[in-house]
Parts: sequence; structure tokens; C-alpha cells
Amino acid sequence: MYSYVYIMTNAHNTVLYIGVTNNLVKRVWEHINSIDKGSFTYKYNCHKLVCYKVFEDIRHAIAREKQLENWKRKWKDQLITKGNPNWLDLYPISNKENQNKQA
Repeated sequence: MYSYVYIMTNAHNTVLYIGVTNNLVKRVWEHINSIDKGSFTYKYNCHKLVCYKVFEDIRHAIAREKQLENWKRKWKDQLITKGNPNWLDLYPISNKENQNKQA
């Protein structure tokens, strides 16, 4: 089973949220639809998926999440821009890729 480290942001790209999950599509859907009204993503309107990476081992995904959480904001911005220069919402792409991996 795959695991994912992902970064969500708000509409103005001013707030970042880093998470880890074993079901990216479901988890991002939960963020977008504000399932947890007490969550960070709800409070700061982080509903746009701008970066994610796939891991085969959940332990590696968790380690990467912790590493990214300790990074400076500038480094996180550079990581996102490298893979997604316009900071587009990747949720439709991640949804399609996840369906291909389950097939």
C-alpha cells in the first residue's frame, strides 16, 4: 500500500499544511469538504493540494513529513515551485493517479 506526504495551502498561498496519509484522494477530499471543523486546514482554509510525494513505506513518509515540518518556509516554497511552478491545485491529478494505482 502506498503512503503520501502532501502539502495543502489556502487560496492566497499564505498558509501551508503538511500531512501524511495512506489515501491521498480521500484525505484531500476531507480537507476540501471541511469534515473536521476543528482542524488546521478548516481554520485556515487550506483546500488546495499543491504538492505530494508517494512512498512505498509509511515509515519513510512519516520521516519526510517530520523533516518538511522543520523546514523554513522559503525551502517549502521552493519545493512546491519546483514541481508545481504556478501552485495549481493538484487534487484532480492526484485523484486520477490514485485510480490508476488501484487498478
